Amino acid sequence: MKFSLALPVCALLALPLIAADESKPQAKFAAEYGKHWKTARDLTLAVADAMPADGYGLKPDPGEMSFGEQISHIAQANYGYCSAFTKAKSPFTKPANFDKETVMKLAGDSFDYCSEIIGALTEDQLNEMRGPEGRQSSLREVTLGAFTHMAHHRGQAEVYLRVKGIKPPQYKF
Repeated sequence: MKFSLALPVCALLALPLIAADESKPQAKFAAEYGKHWKTARDLTLAVADAMPADGYGLKPDPGEMSFGEQISHIAQANYGYCSAFTKAKSPFTKPANFDKETVMKLAGDSFDYCSEIIGALTEDQLNEMRGPEGRQSSLREVTLGAFTHMAHHRGQAEVYLRVKGIKPPQYKF
């Protein structure tokens, strides 16, 4: 697996953008969201780990992504949504292979990246409107979109486990 400096460099460059304003405390919503995001991270990684390495190429239907591509897609979206909060370029790099080790690391790193960014958001930042005229959303709404997207694809990955006869990990709140 190639090592890329893109993530560490982007993260360092983004720090001034995401640093919490000392005069403005972390938003209560960000703290609450963070608790659920950690639960989602743990479950997503448990789902990814439940699939044997030889199942990462599984496609229940030719029109679907493989299991490895599903988990990688979650990571790509996490990076995309969360880099947008800071108006930074996404540090996501498409892996050369969608093997278990590579994809699980990518997914875990993407959740950690989002945790740092979302955890530092203030109430003013969460209320900031983004997007084209007439279709704007607050960053608070965008965080919910990120969560919904991740849960959708994780749910699809759980179906892949069932296709292989594997019972998905239990949700733990």
